[in-house]
Amino acid sequence: MKSVQRIKPAAAKAVLSEATINISNLRLRTFIGFNPEEKIKQQDVIVNAVIRYRADTACASDQADDALNYKVITKRMIEHIENGSFQLLEKLTADLVEIATESPMVSFAEVTVDKPHALRFADSVSVTLSASR
Repeated sequence: MKSVQRIKPAAAKAVLSEATINISNLRLRTFIGFNPEEKIKQQDVIVNAVIRYRADTACASDQADDALNYKVITKRMIEHIENGSFQLLEKLTADLVEIATESPMVSFAEVTVDKPHALRFADSVSVTLSASR
């Protein structure tokens, strides 16, 4: 008796999900705070960002023009932080979320800004905000 070969169904092609870009530990100095000494002396801030976008076209084409340019986003963040003055971490963080979501390609962004040594017995205090569309 001949054995019957099983016909395997064609495997469904995997669908790429969104790409996630992580910007980790961007260390900068800015004027942050509302106390008199904080308004005249720059302090360290550490920025972490997660940015998601559909990367199907970029994956298929292997062309930079089809990808989200994270270098441009990071440069805008650096310029904004270094040239700005902020009373609240919330305001700085909201501004950075806005920068991260400027491109219509972005579907989600989350930004955390740490202010090291802001609290006496803590390494850092941070604020995290996110936006999606």
